[in-house]
Amino acid sequence: MATVTHGEPLVLSSRIAERQQRGELTSQRVAEFERFLREVDRDLLHHRIVVDNAFTRWFREGTATDAELRHFVRQFSVFSNQFLVAALLRVINAPTLQQARAAKEILMNELGVIYRREGRGGGSPRDLSEEAKDREGDPELVSTEGTVDGGTFRFRAAHLEWLLAVAEDLGLGFNEIGKRRHGRPSTLHFCDELQRLYGNEDAQVAEGASFAVENWAAAGFWQDLEDGLLKIKRDRHPHLRIAFFTWHNRVEAQHAGHTMEELEEVYFRDDFDADKFFQGGQEVLDAIAVFWDGLDGDRASGRLF
Repeated sequence: MATVTHGEPLVLSSRIAERQQRGELTSQRVAEFERFLREVDRDLLHHRIVVDNAFTRWFREGTATDAELRHFVRQFSVFSNQFLVAALLRVINAPTLQQARAAKEILMNELGVIYRREGRGGGSPRDLSEEAKDREGDPELVSTEGTVDGGTFRFRAAHLEWLLAVAEDLGLGFNEIGKRRHGRPSTLHFCDELQRLYGNEDAQVAEGASFAVENWAAAGFWQDLEDGLLKIKRDRHPHLRIAFFTWHNRVEAQHAGHTMEELEEVYFRDDFDADKFFQGGQEVLDAIAVFWDGLDGDRASGRLF
């Protein structure tokens, strides 16, 4: 599965090799795809905000004040909640049933449908301490693998409700997070660009944006956030509930894997447009950079609310 790896280029998956062996792909087409992957690696996976995020690099040190932490959680909640609109547009504008279903996996899980592993029900109960549940995710509410098809819906499994748990521990209530009115201009720019690009009616633009978003999410920023929050929890807020961040750190590789499979399918279609793919990917990464740079600028200037 080809996803972001630090310092290592994308490589062909076994799926491509098998298609070539079956005679579905010629050696020339495979070589063209390899060149395309090198461009993806250079232009998308090594975008500045993927490899050098100043805000998360600072955040992982665990030195954020309570005011800085509240500001971060509030802005992140706006992005997280508004992402639902972009995810729904992605479903609506999907060009194939398979891609619509892949988009629904993400949307429905965001809303509270638990991934179901094959042969199991919605959760996988285990005897975990409350601390372990917060670190790994409550098995009654989360799973990092499987499908939402046949999964169980629970209100408390909705991602915004997990983020609300963090917010409440910092003194923020439900009506103080997640709404557009809580977003800084840089945050709202990111949200609007997600809707325009990730949910674009042009499948080629949307595919590029989706690939970039999911691989950005798998590239390490969640680990930075988890590292910082674990230090804050250890040093200042022992009861801080951070499952929203620890769970996302574990699940994003699955999302990135789905986008790589999609890319392998769409690239070999006659109507694939590489220019539009790169347009969607580069423009959404630029918008992601605006979001994180905005947070870093707010932190440096003390412009917190």
